[in-house]
Amino acid sequence: QVHLVESGGGLVQPGGSLRLSCAASGSIFRVNDMGWYRQAPGMQRELVALIGSGGNTKYGDSVKGRFTISRDVAKNTVALQMNSLIPEDTAVYYCNALAQTYDRGSYSNYQDYWGQGTQVTVSS
Repeated sequence: QVHLVESGGGLVQPGGSLRLSCAASGSIFRVNDMGWYRQAPGMQRELVALIGSGGNTKYGDSVKGRFTISRDVAKNTVALQMNSLIPEDTAVYYCNALAQTYDRGSYSNYQDYWGQGTQVTVSS
């Protein structure tokens, strides 16, 4: 199993910044992509940003130029720096990892793991 723990959400005024962090732990053998998704009330979960183990990144169109994803491959952590926040960024943000585990001599297939979510509210 892989556990993802997020931190850093909260309330911020429009134009402000927040930094989200996520740490993966458990019987991890290898982590491929790590990323952030978000879900606003009544909306589908959408990609915010993704980063591969080689550092390649992908961003949702609405956050390009404002958000930056980074990762420490050795520590299995991922961070999301969010600048120039707007009310439309208000959502629950979820950390995601595509990971392979090793336990008692067996390797798993790659599976998607999710954190519990952290609320980000952008409001004056």
